[in-house]
Amino acid sequence: MEILLLQIFIPLIAALVILLSGKTIVKGLAGVLSLVSLAITIYLYLNFIPDASTQFLVDLAWIPQFGIHFKAGVDGISMVLLLLTNLLIPIIILSSYKHDIKNVTAFYALIFFMQTGLLLVFTALDGFLFYIGWEAALIPVYFICALWGGENRIKVNLKFFIYTIAGSLLMLLAIIYLHLQTPGNSYDIAEFYKLELDSVTQAWIFWAFFIAFAIKMPVFPFHTWQPDTYTEAPTAGTMLLSGIMLKMGIYGVIRWLIPVAPLGFDAWGETALILSVIGVVYASIIAFTQNDIKRLIAYSSIAHVGLISAGIFAWNLQGLQGAMIQMLNHGINVVGMFFIADILIRRMNTREMTQMGGIAKPAPILAITFLIVLLGTVALPLTNGFVGEFLLLMGVYNHNIWLSAISGLTIIFGAVYMLRMYQKVMLGPVNSSTAIFKDLDGTEKSVLLLISALVILIGVYPQPILHISEAAVINLLDQVNQKILVK
Repeated sequence: MEILLLQIFIPLIAALVILLSGKTIVKGLAGVLSLVSLAITIYLYLNFIPDASTQFLVDLAWIPQFGIHFKAGVDGISMVLLLLTNLLIPIIILSSYKHDIKNVTAFYALIFFMQTGLLLVFTALDGFLFYIGWEAALIPVYFICALWGGENRIKVNLKFFIYTIAGSLLMLLAIIYLHLQTPGNSYDIAEFYKLELDSVTQAWIFWAFFIAFAIKMPVFPFHTWQPDTYTEAPTAGTMLLSGIMLKMGIYGVIRWLIPVAPLGFDAWGETALILSVIGVVYASIIAFTQNDIKRLIAYSSIAHVGLISAGIFAWNLQGLQGAMIQMLNHGINVVGMFFIADILIRRMNTREMTQMGGIAKPAPILAITFLIVLLGTVALPLTNGFVGEFLLLMGVYNHNIWLSAISGLTIIFGAVYMLRMYQKVMLGPVNSSTAIFKDLDGTEKSVLLLISALVILIGVYPQPILHISEAAVINLLDQVNQKILVK
């Protein structure tokens, strides 16, 4: 019990420590404190029994007169998300060391505050607590983007905030309604799962949850906030949004949406699947036209997340297991890609790929690590992306062969626009700007070598991740399928 509370609240304590610390030590201190959370996650992972049970359970009466409990726990699905969050936060903090950040204590404190919100979302077993975590993760990243973003950050951030708040309010209405339907007016997820609501009610609950989660992921047509926000946000903000925060939406679909409204899913899941597949093709086609390196990676992310979403709504073991491992892989790969983009933008003072070229010659270590991360992103066999995308495509294939064929275009399209990007940036003749390009230095090298190692390691041996989530995924599939069959 105590260990999970420690896991959730250590980042909050870290945020307070950072705010009280001096500017001279804050970067090193932030790095050390982020490793404490990772150490606790490793302890949880090593002591986790990979069955369908919920472990490290915390259940404290929080506001008992309203049926609100601080109830949190970890199963195989949550465990993967804890690994993702607490692995990427130290990498994101390390990647920010080269930036001259104004008000650096507030910057790192907001990252840790956001981490607490994320961990609440991924462990909450109470609807009210889940919503608190959902909003607690949104507020810090809003300020990170608004205070340290680009020239158009205020306008872009307002759009992002309106989108996410609108979705959150719909979800809150659904949570309150479900709370009022439970026998003892509880927010407990187990009580939500037991509800036997009619198909019409479940349909609107499905859409209330789906819109909130689809905005966060984002899934077509709820994606329009994403490219501008990713482009204008500071690199750490973009990494937080793309690497971890969008996984809140994917996790929400798996944990809350489909098990709570199985009949709504049965009626509308195919529509959600088709929207996901449309997003794969649509985002890939737009990525072809991009000359701005950050926008290209942003559209690439929409395409990859569309495939994850399609795998979930296919609702079979391969699709769900593919989604679980690809959440981790996508987080690692997209953080790596945005960090490489950040290095290029800082060195070249431009995001336009046409002004780059020939960088591989003066920067061979960057060229090699860039290629490894890129190959993981385009799902080359023996890289992490291949494992996830293979399972996702198999899951969609088992559901519908034609949708699988269309979804598979993401690999072909992705290879084309990603390799073209590499060609424009790294190959060809050097120009006056790229001839003096400096190769990776200390922290940059550490970040990209670590990410490259993860790309290869998970690609060669994905079993530890797949094994830990398998029992929980099978249990969830069985629960939902039984309810759909009973109707």
